[in-house]
Amino acid sequence: MKFIKAAALGASLFMLAGAAQAGETYDAVKKKGFVQCGVHTGLPGFSIADSKGEWSGIDIDICRGIAAMVFGDATKYKTTPVTTQARFTALQSGEVDVLTRNTTATMTRDTTLGLMSTGVNYYDSQGLMVPNSLGVKSAKEMSGAAICVQPGTTTELNLADWFRTNNLEFKPVVINSPDEAMRSYVAGRCDAYTTDKSGLATIRTTLADPEEHMILPEDFSKEPLGPMVRQGDDQWFMVVRWVLNTMLEAEEYGITSKNVDEMLKSPNPNIQRILGVTGEMGKGLGLDQKWGYNLIKQVGNYGESFERNIGQDSPMKLERGLNAQWKDGGVMYGWPVR
Repeated sequence: MKFIKAAALGASLFMLAGAAQAGETYDAVKKKGFVQCGVHTGLPGFSIADSKGEWSGIDIDICRGIAAMVFGDATKYKTTPVTTQARFTALQSGEVDVLTRNTTATMTRDTTLGLMSTGVNYYDSQGLMVPNSLGVKSAKEMSGAAICVQPGTTTELNLADWFRTNNLEFKPVVINSPDEAMRSYVAGRCDAYTTDKSGLATIRTTLADPEEHMILPEDFSKEPLGPMVRQGDDQWFMVVRWVLNTMLEAEEYGITSKNVDEMLKSPNPNIQRILGVTGEMGKGLGLDQKWGYNLIKQVGNYGESFERNIGQDSPMKLERGLNAQWKDGGVMYGWPVR
């Protein structure tokens, strides 16, 4: 009798697990044949379109990675540029399937919006950019300064918290559009501009004379940036989460877009599982066995994405820092594909 009850319980749990995987978003994406990604309206290195309307950036690579894993084709995606104010509504309403836009994961966003973060594809912090002509070397010298900031962001809250904590006054110049905020900064309407330091670094490269501006050393916050999905679809959540994990694992094991075909012959069991040579790792995600191979072949590993978009092969030339692999002094740590 105990055995029968145990078997019945096991069967029930199995059915529940299967039910948890089935989801409206995953099914809808498969049916329409592409993934709709909410992206930044234009942030170099993260999400930006060129003169031909072709998008690139580390956030775009996550979107492309989803398409490669789900459809075997990294081109099967569409973008919806969304502002900081509209991004969560776009995801909540179903206008987009996933938010692959530099968005900070916070407790409030995970618990009150009906959304959840799937991982961190860039560890950042918030800072201040100022013109050299201002003659300051520290944010602690900025008491009374007028600072351009976008509303509806963690940036706005962090700015107020930092200045309050340090007993300093400031004058927020709240501007909705990042482009308008930068124009206001360049025109001298505000003394400084604040956003994530990666954003400051990329924006600085677009100024007429980048060397005339500096990013102050203080970190106002922790900004773990990454994709978000709606709650209630476990399978879709897992697909998006494992795009980043697979890209990180591929980098750790030396699998690149250039050597992936040769790596199919590797005797390393970890590499064999990532590329679908052995095991059935994609089955639990509703994907075929080439999910990892397609992702790496068409998009590349995390290091490749970083370097071409914001690293040493890009105009930004950002250092890996915290975004280096865990074995290289960073915090990037892919979950085991096993």
